[in-house]
Amino acid sequence: MTGALDPEHRRRLNTLDLIVPDGQPVRWALNLLFGAGLRDRVYGPNLTLMVCAMAESEGFAVAFYGNRQEVLDELRANLLRQFPRLRIAAMIPSRFGRVEPAEQAAIAAQLTASGAEIVFVGLGCPRQEVWLYEHRHLLAMPLLAVGAALDFHAKRLPQAPNWMQRNGLEWLFRLSSEPRRLWRRYLILNPLFVSMLLLQASGLRRVAESGGRKDVRYEGFA
Repeated sequence: MTGALDPEHRRRLNTLDLIVPDGQPVRWALNLLFGAGLRDRVYGPNLTLMVCAMAESEGFAVAFYGNRQEVLDELRANLLRQFPRLRIAAMIPSRFGRVEPAEQAAIAAQLTASGAEIVFVGLGCPRQEVWLYEHRHLLAMPLLAVGAALDFHAKRLPQAPNWMQRNGLEWLFRLSSEPRRLWRRYLILNPLFVSMLLLQASGLRRVAESGGRKDVRYEGFA
């Protein structure tokens, strides 16, 4: 939704190699509008565990960037209990503020020097996507934005029950867990998402090809 409302952020997102539907409503929308036939979403916490399992099996070193050091310490302990042979090359906490170019270069150098072959980034939306965009030329390994996965797997945040996740109600669970932080995201952006989806489904909101990516055009709107 940030990308839909902010042209600058949309440009950032459109430079990324792969954008996946983390939420059930996005998966449903893709199936409705484009017949994508997606049977499940690409849920950040599950993706994190699947990639860690693959990394352990293949011997790849992983790194984590974001959150606080105490969260990263608990994350390391929990992951190593689940994946004893996982090679964790680095765990770097967030700076929690604007990172200047010199600091960006230093973070990139630290991750590169660690030998990490996959980096998980957990800064929250849209900060993590901005971070990926700004570091895309500084780091040669895959960078995965996984949102709150670091908090979930560090057992700092509870996850919604499976039935809520399956039925697209995880937002309600997360809103009740972190109302002060998430109220705007869910109480304002969720209805706006539904409105924009209905406009596109009705043909009033048209998607047009532009420069290899898709831009949104509005028919009948200024």
